[in-house]
Amino acid sequence: MQENLNGDYNDIDEIYEHQKKDDFDIYSDETKESYEEKKRYVEENLWEKVERIGKKISFAKDIAALYKYLTDPDVSWHRKTIVVGALIYFIVPVDTIPDIAPLIGYLDDLGVITAVLKFLGHELIPYYEK
Repeated sequence: MQENLNGDYNDIDEIYEHQKKDDFDIYSDETKESYEEKKRYVEENLWEKVERIGKKISFAKDIAALYKYLTDPDVSWHRKTIVVGALIYFIVPVDTIPDIAPLIGYLDDLGVITAVLKFLGHELIPYYEK
């Protein structure tokens, strides 16, 4: 990678490589370890909750697609952190609207899952088919 006299990079590939290096510098090993810990929590608790309440919710297929996205080795862990956060919110029974509230207990969970689906958009389509 060569900088010109102004400190600028010569082409878009050099800019991308420089930015990619900077992105890795801002994430510490502690951040990545925290992600791994939260991912393990999701893996240990997600299916128990889906089995318990799967018939009560209409977004079980979305949960399954998000989990497949989470376990795909080709997806960067930076993208997966968004999914981990949403799935933890879904798993934990104490949230904005407690899951024990009849009928409305899963509305906030649906809102969080829907927001993540909207954010990830077309990236998730293949995970519905796997």
